[in-house]
Parts: sequence; structure tokens; C-alpha cells
Amino acid sequence: MRSWRWMVSRLMRLLLRWLRLCPRRGRPKPLKRIRELWSYGKLVLKSCYYNILTNSDTMMDCVFEPVYWLVDHMTRWFGVVFVTLVIALTGSVVIIVYLCVLPIILSSYPLHWILWHLCYGHWNLMMVIFHYYKATTTSPGFPPQEKTDIPMVTICKKCIVPKPARTHHCSICSSFLFAPNLIPIANLDKPWLNNCVGHFNQRYFFSFCVFMTLGCIYCSISAKDMYLDSRSKNDTVPGAELIYTSFKYQSSYQTPPPVYTHQERLAHKCLVYLWVLTSSVAAALGALTLWHAALITRGETSVERHINRKERRRLKLKGKLFHNPYHHGRINNWRIFFGVDTWSSDWLTRVLLPSNHLPHGDGLTWVSPGFKSSTEAI
Repeated sequence: MRSWRWMVSRLMRLLLRWLRLCPRRGRPKPLKRIRELWSYGKLVLKSCYYNILTNSDTMMDCVFEPVYWLVDHMTRWFGVVFVTLVIALTGSVVIIVYLCVLPIILSSYPLHWILWHLCYGHWNLMMVIFHYYKATTTSPGFPPQEKTDIPMVTICKKCIVPKPARTHHCSICSSFLFAPNLIPIANLDKPWLNNCVGHFNQRYFFSFCVFMTLGCIYCSISAKDMYLDSRSKNDTVPGAELIYTSFKYQSSYQTPPPVYTHQERLAHKCLVYLWVLTSSVAAALGALTLWHAALITRGETSVERHINRKERRRLKLKGKLFHNPYHHGRINNWRIFFGVDTWSSDWLTRVLLPSNHLPHGDGLTWVSPGFKSSTEAI
């Protein structure tokens, strides 16, 4: 009768062979053995995470989860810092305009140009301050957490809860938003606002981008001549003496550059700083504003743009046509976005003047326009 030690040893050997960690009798080819181990490893890996909802996007999210965690926590802490930076840069531009640019305008420009600069400049500044304040303090809107009769279209892959139409998950706030018009991966707009952009503050954010871009273009154009003059003055050497240049049969005198005071040189440097900053912001923010304007014209959010583009390609291969269910036409999309009902007074009071009116709808239910019936249209 065999001992219990032999039984335990035999059982462990069978267990190892079953787990494919113990080699079989005979010596298989190395390449075949590597293929078997690779196939078995893939099977074990898939058994740990695979389900019917798994796709390449889920895999990429899992791979970049540490990067997302680092960016999310940094963004959460630096939100206040970025808002302070926006206020400081904007305030510095306003101070330079009042101390350096406006005195030159009042002393050298004709009356009608003085009135134009005073009216437009203060109106643009008022619109920038109002919309930035509203964009940072207005809640973007969140779906209700309790059970409701609102139709849900899918399940959120991050928090595994029902997801209404046109809502997206914010990885920084770990919550749903009503149709934000943000870049879904990088969340580029969130740090500068310290707030998400959703259904209820999207108009404020876009209007801030528009008026900030217009203000930077206005300052850049208005201070262009002053910038060129200040740059040439900064390149001169103050305090140079009379220079005598002698040639073979003739001589010439070069007058020294004028001597500037410390206050004048500081004003010249401020004008250079003003032009460089406003020109750079106008180019960068203008590109972002145009991209958001294109999304609004098509009736899409940035997340829906990627989804619709994939769906459009998929249906094109089948010979079918894709229609965006939230596209009401280019003009109507802008009317819905700005909350404009009439063409006369609303554009003045709700777009060109500060207005805190609510957008159309509640952000949970959306009215889709009717399309012409066609068997080839989806």
C-alpha cells in the first residue's frame, strides 16, 4: 500500500499538469510550446475581464486609467489656479489699456474714433466679465439620481448606472453632464473654468470665448502701431553719445537716440506685452471658438461628433444615409442654442447684451426634427 506522501505527490502532479504548468511526457517543439502558452495566456487574460460589452475603447480606458487618474487629480487641484491665472492676465491687459493705450487714444485720435473705442471697449469688457462669471458659477446640470420615467438610452461604462440621451460622464467630477460641448478625453476647457460645461452653462462658455476672442483681436489691432513704435524704442540704446564717423574724403554725424525715463521704458515694454499676449490668445482661442461654432451649426456635441462620424462611415458602406437626430437646421440650431424665440428683440437682449435666461428644454428630453421618409435613410 502506497503512503500518503506518494498520494499527495501524485495529486499535485496531476493538478500542475491540468494547469498546463507541468510539461507532458515527451519533449514538444519549442515553437509549438510557445504558441500553446501564448494561447493559454490570452484565454486566462480574457477570462478575467471579457464580457459582451467589451470593445477597444474599454481596453484603452483601462490602459490609460493611471494617466487619467493623474490628470484628473491635477486638474481638480489646479482649477482654482487656472481661474486665477485667467483673471490675472485679463486684469493686466485691462490695466495696460487704461494706463497706456487709452491716454494715447484720447490725445491723438479724432472724436468719432474716441467714442468708438470707449463704447466698444467697455461693452466688450462687460460681456467678457459677465459670461465668464456665469460660466464658472452656473451648474452645468446633472440627471436625477432617483428612479424616474425619463427614457434611458444606455448604461454608463464608468459608474454602471442608466444614462439618459446626450449625457456624458465627466471623469473629473465622476458625474453625468447634460450634453457638454467639451473635448471628451482631455477636458481642455474645464481647468480654465474650474467647472464643467453642460446644458445650462454652455451658452455662457461659448459667449465668453467669442467676446474674449473679439476683445483680443480689438486690442491687437488697436495697439499694433503702438507695439511697433515701442519695439523700435526698446531696441535703441539710451544715453549714447554723439558718434563721429570718418571716411576717406567725407564725414557724417549720427545723432544719438533719445533718452527715455524708466516710466517711459516700462510703458513701452507693457505695450509689447499687451500685443504679444492678445495676439496669441486671439489665435488660440479663436480656433477653439470656430470649432465649437461648427459643432453648434451641426447640432452636435464633441462626443457625438466622434460617434456620428463612425456611424456615418458604417452606414455608408451599406449604402445608407445617416441623419443626426438632433440637427434642426443650421439657423434653428443657433436659435435653440442661444434661446432666441423672435428675430428682432431677442437677438439684442439675449445675445448682444448680458442675459441670464435659461436654455430651451431641461437637458433630459430632446425633440427630434422630422425627416422625409426614405428607405435609404437612417
